[in-house]
Amino acid sequence: MKDKTILITAAGQGMGRASAIACANLGAKVIATDINTDALATLSAQHPAITTDYLDVRDGQAIIDIAARVGPLDGLFNCAGMVHNGTILEVSDEDWALSIDVNITSMMRMCRAFLPGMIERAKTTGSVPILNMASMASSIKGFPSRAVYGTTKAAVIGLTKSIAADFVAQGIRCNALCPGTVDTPSLRGRINSAPDPVQAEKNFIARQPMGRLATVDDLTPMITYLLSDASSYVTGQAFLVDGGVTI
Repeated sequence: MKDKTILITAAGQGMGRASAIACANLGAKVIATDINTDALATLSAQHPAITTDYLDVRDGQAIIDIAARVGPLDGLFNCAGMVHNGTILEVSDEDWALSIDVNITSMMRMCRAFLPGMIERAKTTGSVPILNMASMASSIKGFPSRAVYGTTKAAVIGLTKSIAADFVAQGIRCNALCPGTVDTPSLRGRINSAPDPVQAEKNFIARQPMGRLATVDDLTPMITYLLSDASSYVTGQAFLVDGGVTI
């Protein structure tokens, strides 16, 4: 990964932030993007190999502009996403549209904008990886109250396999990451908003056979592997890192 240019969305906190630091520690030149400029500022201060850029992944023109500005990438990690809680009977049209836009349409736009440059880069490097954030939800297993979230994450896997199939001969590799329940600020927000936060945390832990939540450090080895030359013969796969939930 040394001297490779890797762009990561939602890099301000959680898995995106941990991934940016992990890639930078392996010698990559990381472009960390997010809508949270305060979080980005602390990230760039933390590591000299990380540069930051404001990016709203729902803004198609902004995606086109940043692709033109940063040029060809050696790797792209589409990490941005959101979790909607509720069954299909509790989903409004607005909730549905927002989740689709953030969780899947944004990835399509990112891949579409950066693919031409990545294809050119692959002509000299051999292969260039794309990694899309999916989930254990709907990759194999359904979960209660995750109707929209599970739908979008299943779509991420479909998009991933489509890109992998369409561009494998042009040196593009595309894989998806399907984590279990990871202890991130996003999860903490959902726990704290529950009527009984203590019980909510116990419930999240109870569904993990290993008896604990994942940490971001449980995920970063797989992320760096899939974004590096070590996975040069791997494409079109959905990788579960779920603590045994889907055994």
